Amino acid sequence: MNTFDWVTQLLYVAAAVCFVLGLHLMNSPATARRGNQVSTAGMALAIATTFALVVHAGTVTTTGWIVMIAGVLVGAGAGLYSARTVQMTAMPQLVSLFNAVGGGAAALIAVHDYVRLTGATAGLPESTTITTILDVLIGAVTFSGSIIAAGKLQGVINAAPVTFRGSRAANIAAAVVAVGGGIYMVATPSVPVMIIIILAALAFGVTMVMPIGGADMPVVISLLNAFTGTAVAMAGFVIGNWALIIAGALVGASGSILTKLMADAMNRSLRNIMIGGFGTGDSTPAVAGPGGDVRSVAADDAAIQLAYAQKVIMLPSWPRCWRSAARRSATPSTRSPAGCPAT
Repeated sequence: MNTFDWVTQLLYVAAAVCFVLGLHLMNSPATARRGNQVSTAGMALAIATTFALVVHAGTVTTTGWIVMIAGVLVGAGAGLYSARTVQMTAMPQLVSLFNAVGGGAAALIAVHDYVRLTGATAGLPESTTITTILDVLIGAVTFSGSIIAAGKLQGVINAAPVTFRGSRAANIAAAVVAVGGGIYMVATPSVPVMIIIILAALAFGVTMVMPIGGADMPVVISLLNAFTGTAVAMAGFVIGNWALIIAGALVGASGSILTKLMADAMNRSLRNIMIGGFGTGDSTPAVAGPGGDVRSVAADDAAIQLAYAQKVIMLPSWPRCWRSAARRSATPSTRSPAGCPAT
């Protein structure tokens, strides 16, 4: 290993450390902003190191450089514009779109490298084929599923659970075709079969998310975020970049943990999420009180909201016995009803 390779590997280690530290700092609302900054610095370092590797290799043509620079400028501009203009209430669908971009990009990386290796060598190692299949499957499901989730949250697609006669059969058929094609590719590498796998995975992503109601979309987005991280890790195995492996593993692990926590908090089964079987969150009636909808929060959530609130209005509670007495009497009374504390 020469000096350049040693330095680039060291920079990748530094970027991975930034990812780990940034994720740790996000555990607390007080340090979450700093965690975002540290993670962003790590990503900037990883991108700069990769750029240096590409320049050092000298294999990119002039046309390739034009396409790559144009892609960087368009992507960075679109990301900056959307991040600065999006409303906080629309943040979940923006995250879902970012998930789609990440999963789709990881799948394209695997497809490109697989096609290149297929044309360059007589045979492919099974490890490369397996990681390519996993990357394509997970990335394609994430891409189509995240687009559907964003459309439901934005109101472009019906937010209610959408099912049709034979929808479960179509879901199972898409999964069988994708998995069966992957098994066939391990024994006999084939680019046309990989295209069939991609189409089946895209269809599975749609049929998995469509039966899910909009109220359950946060759990689905968290699950798709974990899928994106796993696809990125698989792309790292395909191209031999362990920085991608570390970053993808972190996103996949943290997203999986968050999905489990959110599913438990919403009384949803994680198994049903995986098979696209639930989706009745919108049909559950809201608990309403005399003054409107009632939403209960835990003590920790209330403390966080109070810590970051600029203005807080405290309203005294109205005892239940006062509400019962008021419903029985058309004329409000200033005296405490029998059995109620004085106000």
